Amino acid sequence: MTEPSSSPMGRLDAFDIGSKKLTVQTEFLSRPAWRFETKVYLGGELKKVYTEDVAEMAESELQRELNEFHQKKMDEIVEGLRRKQQQ
Repeated sequence: MTEPSSSPMGRLDAFDIGSKKLTVQTEFLSRPAWRFETKVYLGGELKKVYTEDVAEMAESELQRELNEFHQKKMDEIVEGLRRKQQQ
């Protein structure tokens, strides 16, 4: 798979959860195949990695799809934290 002519810009969000910082980072990786990876860190420690294959996606759609993938993961994390607080 070739490099896109213009790689999409990644996303990074961080917020405080109690005394620790929760960081959610989404980036585009082109090797060995095009994919998005979202890494979730709590207190600087990697907790979870989500990957989505985008090898068949049109290059013109990469930025929009990366933004949507990142937002979807953020929404899932927030919902999980809300459920945990209600317990």
